Amino acid sequence: MTKKITLAGFAIALALALPGASPVAAQVTIEMSDITCKDFAGYDAETQDFIGNWMRGFWMSTKNLTVIDSKYVKRNSEKIARYCKKLPKSKLMDAIQKNAR
Repeated sequence: MTKKITLAGFAIALALALPGASPVAAQVTIEMSDITCKDFAGYDAETQDFIGNWMRGFWMSTKNLTVIDSKYVKRNSEKIARYCKKLPKSKLMDAIQKNAR
């Protein structure tokens, strides 16, 4: 555990020491429970990936799952996308809860 923390600290220090590397000036917060399907569809690909990965981790932790099965990732993504097309005002977390496996 100590090695991991030390290594992470070293990596952060190295990144900050690099020329041109500076901390981000603005901090962005996202209230995940407020995101609707329509909101999610309007985000750029990078933001969609970030939110999708966060949601996946969140829901997996609620079920105490530690292994990602790629067939379910694809299946769930497609099922949630279909649900969101039908109900764009639905909360994304609700869509995931009702359709993810």
